[in-house]
Amino acid sequence: MAHAHPVIGRKRPVNLTLSESLVAEAKRYSSNLSATVETLLADYVAGKNSAQQQRQQLADACAADWNAVHDAVGSFADEHSTL
Repeated sequence: MAHAHPVIGRKRPVNLTLSESLVAEAKRYSSNLSATVETLLADYVAGKNSAQQQRQQLADACAADWNAVHDAVGSFADEHSTL
């Protein structure tokens, strides 16, 4: 996945509970954990948004296909109407 750029804007402190050993190890690779976590979180959110859009597009396509079938042949229930 391409790296999303964190949104530049107002920042505020938040509380996270993280494993001490993981934080110590991460500090070996990053001099700015806040920026690293923000980038990783932005990538995560972008991925979730993309997946949600793809699911919606598939659902829309499915509904369009069913509507096309209904328009072409009608509904099997039409023959069984009690009205």
